[in-house]
This record gives sequence, structure tokens and C-alpha cells, in this order.
Amino acid sequence: MKITIIAVGKIKENYFKDAIAEYSKRLSRYCSLSVLEVADEKTPDKATAGEEEVILLKEASKIEKILDENGKLVVLAIEGKNLDSVQFSEMIAEYGIRGTSHIQFVIGGSLGLHPAIKSRADEFISFSKMTFPHQLMRVVLCEQIYRSYRIINHEPYHK
Repeated sequence: MKITIIAVGKIKENYFKDAIAEYSKRLSRYCSLSVLEVADEKTPDKATAGEEEVILLKEASKIEKILDENGKLVVLAIEGKNLDSVQFSEMIAEYGIRGTSHIQFVIGGSLGLHPAIKSRADEFISFSKMTFPHQLMRVVLCEQIYRSYRIINHEPYHK
């Protein structure tokens, strides 16, 4: 299985980079993981709704250019369904059973994601009703993907 995390914005902090690298290494025995970043657009202070729409559209355009039309698209959004770790692992396993070879997870920037991206999603998931920095969300997503493969393979992992 190929898993791609597509995220708006760059990670600057080494501790986030190190955590993602560690989970990527651990996941290498289960899947091929890649993280693709698209540049975020600068959001002016007190941006108008129109300015925010333009920013989201520009970010969506960058995301659309790297989407694999044959892959499943899973969007992380606050309005998505809340899954526990077992349900998340079942979703990944089910995609594999149905012959999906590529799952793409998309994490938006500070303004979220444009409806053009959301409308293409095969799944909407939410990790919480809270908002998290996109850098931290990448780490959490990597950890949950790793946990999922441990669950799928009936291997121990801390609870």
C-alpha cells in the first residue's frame, strides 16, 4: 500500500521533522509513506472573506496538481467523522481489501481546505473537534497510521 500525506505549509521545527521521520521508518515494513508539502499562501491580518476564498483556491490548485486520480482521497476536516484507532485501522484495511493501492490524506492550512478539494474526498475524518497546528497534525496522523498497521497485523502497541 502506498500512503501519501499531502499537507499545506512547511515544517520548520526539527522535533516535528524527527517524529515524522521516526514513524516513516517504522512504517516502511508495512507501506510506502511519503509526505508532500504545498506552499501555504500568506494570509493578511483581518483578511476579508473574499481574500480567504482566494487563498484557499490557490492552495487547492496546488493540491489538485499532485493528487493521484486513482488513489483514495481522505480529507482531515473538523466536520469529518470521528473514528477511534480501531475504526481508523479498519478503514485502511478495508481499502486494501477492496484493491486500493494508494491512500492520500490531505491536511489543510490555517484556513482549512477549499470546497473543491473537499468535494473530491472519498472520506472525511476528524481527529478532534479541536483545531491543531498542521505540523502537529502530521505527526498525529503518522502515529495513527503506524498504530493502524500494528492493529491490522495483530501486533502489540501501547494503549
